[in-house]
Order: sequence, then structure tokens, then C-alpha cells
Amino acid sequence: MDEMQNTTEGNRAFTWLRSESARIWIALLGLVIACWILAPGTLTSTALLAMLPVTAILAVAAVGESLTIQQGGIDFAVPGAMTLAAVVVTGLPNGDESKLGLGIVVALLAVLVAGLLSGLAITWLNITPIIATLAVNALLIGAVLAYTSASPKSATSSLSSFAVGRALGVPNTVWIAVVFVTITIVVQNRTVVGRRFILIGASPAASRAMGLPVTRYLVGTYMIAALCYGVAGIMLAGYVVAPGPSVGNPYLLSSITAVVIGGTAFGGGRARLAGTAVAAVFLSLLNSLLSSLGAPPSTQLLVQSAAIALAIGTGPGLTALRQHLRTSQRSGDPAIAVS
Repeated sequence: MDEMQNTTEGNRAFTWLRSESARIWIALLGLVIACWILAPGTLTSTALLAMLPVTAILAVAAVGESLTIQQGGIDFAVPGAMTLAAVVVTGLPNGDESKLGLGIVVALLAVLVAGLLSGLAITWLNITPIIATLAVNALLIGAVLAYTSASPKSATSSLSSFAVGRALGVPNTVWIAVVFVTITIVVQNRTVVGRRFILIGASPAASRAMGLPVTRYLVGTYMIAALCYGVAGIMLAGYVVAPGPSVGNPYLLSSITAVVIGGTAFGGGRARLAGTAVAAVFLSLLNSLLSSLGAPPSTQLLVQSAAIALAIGTGPGLTALRQHLRTSQRSGDPAIAVS
């Protein structure tokens, strides 16, 4: 009996190691070993605590991106939304602590409107997600330039202190990221709304036939994603203190990379949110390793691009993408097209 139980547990462990969920954990373990050999300084407590706030910001933004990719789309408005939230939450208070709450509310409302515009452009105007979100991103960057007049403001002391502060020895931004990821996972897996969300992402046509409000869910997806970008932008503003008009630019490729190597396929369906969060840690540690080895920022971008190509071009990622493209061509529905 004990032997059969041990065999079953061994089979489960072997099955998990072969699964999509295990790949990012194995990759992270391999990266940790590489850091230990090549640059042990990247694994010190000081280096890790300095890295974690940036990792948390990326994780929150990547959660939003994963929701749009889960629905068979993609969101290129990440930089604009994050930057808009950052400049509003610093510019509106302009150093006045009493106006920080108002600045946070206005920043989140602004990005929610941006998400609404993306969702309506995709569902009502039948514009593909790439074009729609690129257009919204350009609109947001234009609004940022008009608002800041090339003169960025500094974050209030309380926002800056919170962004770099710690609770129980862990950066505050990490706690926010944990809350976001946990809530999203629970809603996706434990609620009716979440199960419908997964079904719509996996098969929009079947969902429409069942009478599910596909358009409402798609619009809501881009609004929730924009909310994630807004929260990430607010944390980023506190972290960098004086955010400029390009402060969100590095997070477009990084967020997509985290989603893809975290195990979420472009074909839609279930997002691997925990894998996305782990992938954010992987990318941050990888960038830290490359920086410690003297690699320029261009090398970091090349590595991230290669990671996306490798994740899509191997295994289930390629199969899901091909199936999604065939389905999109047959249905002629640009609201769910990848490109």
C-alpha cells in the first residue's frame, strides 16, 4: 500500500515537472544557480531587497497584460497608462500631502477611461487589439506631454516613503503585488464571473451561443487591465520620485515577456497568473545578472525578445497561437484577433 502511494506521488511529481506551470519555476531555479556561480552579489539580501520593488511593479502590470492576452488580445497601452497615472499622482498634489488621495483617485479614473476606450474600440469599432491599444497609448502619451509640459513633478513624501518602505521586512510594493495576484487568482478560479471569463477567452463564439455577454466581458477586461497599470504607475511614481514622460516605456516588453514565459498562451483561455508573477521575479533577477556582468540595456531587451520567441515557438504556445489564428480567420471577428 505504501509502495503504491509512493508511486502515485512520484507520478504526480513527474507530471508536474513536465507541465507548463513547472517550466518557469525550473527556469528560475536555473537562473538562481547561474547567479550563484557568475555573480553571487545579486543574491545578497541587499541586492534582493533593492530588486523586489521593481519586480512587484512589473508583476502588477503583467497581471493586467495577462488578462488581455487570456481573452485572445493584447494591450500595448501599458506605457501610456502607467506614465499617465504616475504624472497625475505626482502633478495633481504637487507636493501637497492633503491632495494625495485625490491624485490617486483621479489617476485611477483616468486609466479606467483609457481602458474603456481600448475595449470599445476593439468591440464596437472592430479594430484589432494591437491597433486599438497602440492608438490609445499614443493618445495617453500625448496627454502626458500636454499635462507635464516636459516638467515632471515630485511625488509626495508619504507616497515615496510607502513605495520604498517595508512591512515585516518585505517591501510594501511586494505586499500590493501579492494582494493583486491572489485576488485575481481567486476570482478567476473560485467565482462564476471568473469561470465565465475563462470560457469567453477560450471560445468567444461558443460563449455568444450560450448567451454570455462577451462584449461586456471584453470591455471590462481592458478596464481592469488599465486599473492594474494605474496601480503599477502609482507605485512607480513613488519609487522613482520624479517620473518623466517615458517612465512607463520599459514595462511594455517586460510585461508581455512575463505573461508569455509565465505560461499564458496567446490562444486565450486560462491565464497562469502565479506563473506570471514568478516570471516577473525571473526577469528582474535576469536583468540584475546581466547588469552585474556589464551588459548594456540593449542586451536586456534582446534577451527579453528571445524569451518571448522561445516561449511562443515551442510546445503548447505555438499550437495555441496557430489554433487561435485559424479560429479568428474563420470567424472574421477582429475583437479576438491577435494581429
